[in-house]
Amino acid sequence: MTAAVVGDDGVGRCPWGLGNDLLAEYHDAEWGRELRGRDALYERISLEAFQSGLSWLVVLRKRPAFRAAFEDFDPEAVAAFGDDDVARLLADAGIVRNRAKIDATIANARAVLGLAERGEDLDTLLWSFAPPAREKPPAGFEEVPATTPESTAMAKALRARGFRFVGPTTCYAMMQATGMVDDHVAGCFRAIDAG
Repeated sequence: MTAAVVGDDGVGRCPWGLGNDLLAEYHDAEWGRELRGRDALYERISLEAFQSGLSWLVVLRKRPAFRAAFEDFDPEAVAAFGDDDVARLLADAGIVRNRAKIDATIANARAVLGLAERGEDLDTLLWSFAPPAREKPPAGFEEVPATTPESTAMAKALRARGFRFVGPTTCYAMMQATGMVDDHVAGCFRAIDAG
């Protein structure tokens, strides 16, 4: 079982939260904590899409550059991006320069704005897929799924509303990151039974 590991500081953490200060900080302060708000959730959808196929550490290291490049993930600003902006982003070594992911981030900003035209909002839509809270933490990461029926339904709903790069695995990673699910493993100081 890949259960929690006690680090040099004597604190039990999920194994992926050890070995790098940036990952440890993210694990301790952000991952699995409830995140609300349109712009914050749009940022997470965007970063999870950029992470697809890469290490999350790559995205974390580049997060300040992503925020600068994408106007702090303000959907109104990103939705207005045109060809010159795409060219600028493709030339920006500070971010992941993937045309499909850049195009998806712009399309997703437009989709976020489109939700308002339907009388919907991103926060309510995403959180409507949050499953009931776990009664106990997973014993190890072997018990943590890559997708769930909820993440599959979320991906389908987002795609129906014009979002891109939002498959079930990406949606589940976003659900973990934003506290919709708590996958901190047993023995981790952030796990359900740890208080």
